[in-house]
Amino acid sequence: MTSMRVFVGIDLGSTTTKAVILDENEQVVGRGITNSRSNYDVAAAVVREEAFVRARFRMTEDRMRRDEVLGEICGSFLERLERHFRLQQYLEQLRRLRKSMLAASETPRHQDYVRALMMTVEDITERMAELAQQHFAEGAVRKSDFFRDLASSDFMHLAEDRSDPKGITFETLCSIFDAAILVVENTMDGDAFDKHIRPALMSVIREQHETIIYGNALSQAIEDVRSVELIETGTVGTGYGRQRLPFPKEQIRSEILCHGLGAHAMFPSTRTVLDIGGQDTKAIQVDADGIVTSFQMNDRCAAGCGRYLGYIADEMNLGLHELGPLAQKSQSRVKINSTCTVFAGAELRDRLALGQRREDILAGLHRAIMLRAMSLLARSGGIENEFTFTGGVARNPAAVAALTDLVRENYGERKINISHESIYTGALGAALFSHRAERKAVAA
Repeated sequence: MTSMRVFVGIDLGSTTTKAVILDENEQVVGRGITNSRSNYDVAAAVVREEAFVRARFRMTEDRMRRDEVLGEICGSFLERLERHFRLQQYLEQLRRLRKSMLAASETPRHQDYVRALMMTVEDITERMAELAQQHFAEGAVRKSDFFRDLASSDFMHLAEDRSDPKGITFETLCSIFDAAILVVENTMDGDAFDKHIRPALMSVIREQHETIIYGNALSQAIEDVRSVELIETGTVGTGYGRQRLPFPKEQIRSEILCHGLGAHAMFPSTRTVLDIGGQDTKAIQVDADGIVTSFQMNDRCAAGCGRYLGYIADEMNLGLHELGPLAQKSQSRVKINSTCTVFAGAELRDRLALGQRREDILAGLHRAIMLRAMSLLARSGGIENEFTFTGGVARNPAAVAALTDLVRENYGERKINISHESIYTGALGAALFSHRAERKAVAA
């Protein structure tokens, strides 16, 4: 059996928890993300497992590309393999959800009522399993990769359709679901790659019959990957909830340091970093080695962060991912007086009542958010070339556009770096700290 030493960084944020796995050459071999939850031990374990799954898929790709025959089908095959793998994972969680919901249905009520309730639950979950095939079909676009999001959306629609105000009410079904989803979220899958990879391979072969001629070679490639032992040599945690991570103190690092080092690793020439996450905003200055020289953070108020945008999305009955594209359709930006989460809803409703367009209101909101960020950047030392924007909000096109305009207005032309993987910046920095701590220990 061969082995590979790896180093793990975990960033426990207020809304999502991220993990990055590095090899001994500080190359990223796996990433993972999950929604944060009340049980931080489980969140850390789930995201770690997801990163190791991604690492195994990366290793499978490398193994196939080294093979003259398998290299020709690598791209299309891996896309199908991962799609079927995710379907297997989803169905496993759905089975747990069904079991937990049925257990919660055994209420101290009349036996006929309990029987009807359990039949309704079974009917809904059977339909959810059918819908799962559509979610993971070839070419399907999913609104989320998180089980809770997909399952909640399907369940609510089905429960509304099957509920009866005089019998099994919608509220009853929702309360059962809410209790069950917590059980599912706080249950570990356990060695997910080993559990689901072979059923996924068989599903790919059934779906794509021409793959069957490569069946033995593909099975061997996957077996080779499974046989590699990934030795977790070091782990470092960071993030908004870092003090709640199940790690010793010496394995915890400041999120400021991790974001600075992670951004520098992504873009070695960067000197200024802006990170906007779910709960806070960080303006960071780093030197040529990625060492933090100064920083500023917002106060405890979540205004201008991901949670604020989530609140606005809820007020407008929109998905969080819809805010940016809608704001970009603005023709006359509205000036927003406050980005306070407490007052945002009232001001939003007032402006809508005045007949102002949602697109224009959202454009004003995005600019107001970035004005707060610019204030933090100025207090941290301004914006040097290169400037790197990270965090979940960096995926919002309207936020990026507003920031770009404000940087140009205040500092002139600056190179602005934004990576599609920027949400993993803190976890990357934590993994780098883990690797360097090991290297220092060996040198000593």
